[in-house]
Amino acid sequence: MLYERVGHLRAGRADSVRIDARGLYYRELNEMVRAEIAAGAREIHLDNVNGQYYIGSGLKADVKIIIDGVPGNDLGAFMDGPTIVVLGNGQDNIGNTMNSGKIVVHGHAGDVLGYGMRGGKLFVREEVGYRVGIHMKGYQAQVPTLVAGGSAGDFLGEYMAGGILVVLGLKGNPTVGDYLGTGMHGGVIYVRGDVKKGQCGKEVGMVKVKAEEEVVLKETLVEFCQEFALKVEEVADGDFTRIVPVSSRPYGNLYAY
Repeated sequence: MLYERVGHLRAGRADSVRIDARGLYYRELNEMVRAEIAAGAREIHLDNVNGQYYIGSGLKADVKIIIDGVPGNDLGAFMDGPTIVVLGNGQDNIGNTMNSGKIVVHGHAGDVLGYGMRGGKLFVREEVGYRVGIHMKGYQAQVPTLVAGGSAGDFLGEYMAGGILVVLGLKGNPTVGDYLGTGMHGGVIYVRGDVKKGQCGKEVGMVKVKAEEEVVLKETLVEFCQEFALKVEEVADGDFTRIVPVSSRPYGNLYAY
C-alpha cells in the first residue's frame, strides 16, 4: 500500500494523511495529493520526496502539506491558500506566481523564488539563489512577502513591482550580490547590514527605514522567527538598509503612446 490514512476520522474521512513518495512519478504523487484533499484531508505528510515537480501547484484549499525530503521545481506555483512546510532544502521557482498561502523552507532554496508572486508568504531559513523575487507584485490588500535568513545571489528583486523582500544574512556572509533591484519600480527590499551603491541597479536608491515601516518589518520578522524557533531580538538586531525604486516608470522613455 503506497499510503495510509492516520488521525481523527470525521464523517468517514481522515483529516490527516501520510504518503510515501519514494519512487513515485511527480504526476502520480500530485494526483494522490489532490485526491486526498478532495476526500477531506487537511494535513498531508509527504515522506521520501526526491525532486518531484509541482507539489502544491495550483491548489486552492485549506490544507497543510509537510514535506520530508527535497521537492522539485515550482513548489507551490500558482498556489492560493495552502501552507507548505519543507523540512529540508528546496529547489528553483518556489512560489512561482503564488497568490496566497505560506511556504516555509527549513533549509536552503534555489533560484528564481517568488517569480511574479502576487500574495502570500515565503520564508527560507538559509541561503537563496539568484533572481529571487523578480517581477513580484502586489494588489490592494495583497502584499507578497519573501524572507531569506541567509544570503541572496545577484539580481535580487529584479523588475520588482510590489511586495516585501527581506534578506537577513544571519551567517555573516555577504548578504546580497550585485544588480540589486535592477529594473525595480515598486515594493521594498530590506537588507540587514550594509549595501554598497555599486551593488545596486541604477533604478533604486538606499534610504532610512521609516517608523511605520519598522512596525511592518518587525511583524514580518516575528512571524519568520516563530517558524524557525529563532529569537526575534537577535534577528532584528542591527541596522537594515531599505532599497526602494527611484521611479515608478523606469523605462517610460522607451515607449511611445
